[in-house]
Amino acid sequence: MTVEIDLIQPRHDEDVRTIIKAVGAEFGAIGEGFGPSDPEVDAMSQYYTLEKRSLYLVATLDGKIVGGCGVAPFNNSQQTCELKKLFLLPESRGLGLGKKLSELCLDFAVQQGFSECYLDTLTSMKSAIHLYEKLGFQHLDQPLDGTEHSSCDVWMLKQL
Repeated sequence: MTVEIDLIQPRHDEDVRTIIKAVGAEFGAIGEGFGPSDPEVDAMSQYYTLEKRSLYLVATLDGKIVGGCGVAPFNNSQQTCELKKLFLLPESRGLGLGKKLSELCLDFAVQQGFSECYLDTLTSMKSAIHLYEKLGFQHLDQPLDGTEHSSCDVWMLKQL
């Protein structure tokens, strides 16, 4: 089994979009207020750029793109970033890819000078929530002001 993690490139956009929408549907994240409906999903490589203090990493397993994870400023904040769009195909779960992708994104956030990282997700994404807790994210009672994902029901924050 060969795993590679790379910065997203335009050639990855279609596969990443397909994965985000399929995994989103698997967990009921369909329609407005959920990450898979964000306009950036159609061209992730254009949205996540170093110039924007953002990053999206793509995981490849034996030559096949199986998912990814990103980080970007939250609501144009200089101090708060958001861990975004951690989506993995079922066959790639349980291999430590989500942890590795998240850690690399959080390392990037620290390098960019962010002091905290926010995320929102769904109660149905139990494995992801467990991972976030292990990474040091704390549950919030409500979303941060400015969140775009009004349909998410779990909100978390980590001090970097």
